[in-house]
Amino acid sequence: MAPQFVDSDFAKFDRPLQEHMFFQALDRYRTKFGRLPRSWNKEDAAAFYELLQGLVSERQVEENVIDEKLAKLFAQQARGNLAPVNSVIGGCAAQEVMKACSGKFSPIQQWFYFDATECLPTDEAFLPTEEDAAPTNSRYDGQVAVFGQKFQETLANLRYFLVGAGAIGCEHLKHFAMLGVATGNNGQLFVTDMDTIEKSNLNRQFLFRPKDVGSLKSAAAAAATIKMNPQIKITPHENRVCPDTEKVYDDTFFDSLSGVANALDNVEARTYMDRRCVYYRLPLLESGTLGTTVYYYHFGN
Repeated sequence: MAPQFVDSDFAKFDRPLQEHMFFQALDRYRTKFGRLPRSWNKEDAAAFYELLQGLVSERQVEENVIDEKLAKLFAQQARGNLAPVNSVIGGCAAQEVMKACSGKFSPIQQWFYFDATECLPTDEAFLPTEEDAAPTNSRYDGQVAVFGQKFQETLANLRYFLVGAGAIGCEHLKHFAMLGVATGNNGQLFVTDMDTIEKSNLNRQFLFRPKDVGSLKSAAAAAATIKMNPQIKITPHENRVCPDTEKVYDDTFFDSLSGVANALDNVEARTYMDRRCVYYRLPLLESGTLGTTVYYYHFGN
């Protein structure tokens, strides 16, 4: 009984074995009680931990290997279902399919666990309560089970500026739609991209279809996003972000924002938006592509 694990985070070498045991204990919990532990319910978490201890004893695993706090945290959000995490797992699965089809590169051996517990508040006072995480028959119940209804309301009322509607921009928009960003009364999403859709874009910019070739990326991406979530409030622009458009993206515009997300393919625009976010004290979700680049630095007098 020595399973192999692929580490998803090299800062958490002690996690995969624990998480392997957690999922086995979760299966026992569901068999015994006919359901998963209730979200952020302390009694269910304690019952889960008791079953886990029995499993540890059976497997003859050292007790100090298991972190009780982490185990109960796992149980308390076991009903969760998060679109970004699904994308990570889906991307890994797709990569494994490509490996199998091509016969290149080494496949994942045995077990892979994706650990993103750092997304939860570190201060227990800010963790959701059972009442806050209770299901309401909403499309967002999966993430409310993890982060709570108050957090969901915050997402709904975010006002974000997405710069770029290409491959990364499409992925951002998909997640914004699935998470319910900008669906509240005060929410708003702006997306700008001055490019048009080309046929070569279709294999990686998945919000676009052959009928969209020749259309503006921002407009087509916004229309596709609304189809995914009709509640989202999104406004497409066709502007370049640069000093020439500061009359459009002025103080009033930036002061109204909750944050900015970059999805750009050039360093100049990315550094420009970084400066703007520093000036306006806005959080910046930075991502982009450029290709392989070598930077040379000279140090000296």
